[in-house]
Amino acid sequence: MKRFFTFSVITTALVILYTGCVKERPGIDESYWLSKERATVVHIDPYCQYYVVETMNGYSILRSSDGYKPYEGAVLYGNFSNYGVKDFYNRSYGIILTAELMDYWLSYYDAQLASEYYCY
Repeated sequence: MKRFFTFSVITTALVILYTGCVKERPGIDESYWLSKERATVVHIDPYCQYYVVETMNGYSILRSSDGYKPYEGAVLYGNFSNYGVKDFYNRSYGIILTAELMDYWLSYYDAQLASEYYCY
């Protein structure tokens, strides 16, 4: 009887301990993201990982790193003026996405050529 009582007390304590531990994800700090560059997705090919966004400085080519591609017309915030893998905030859907910035500050014609080059 003594073992059963001890075992049930330990089990109950462990259950309470593990169910009380919840890893919370931090919320998205919109004030941080809204201070970054703004871009609008203008072209997406459903068979290609690359998509084109329009910024104040021209057009940029991004490659999806996490498998998620935003829809055309989605508003993104982030750093669109440096190469590399970065996080971007999709304000249209309220999520953070990861993409690699391949080219930036392109003209419309150059963005079309670059998009065709990367996709095909």
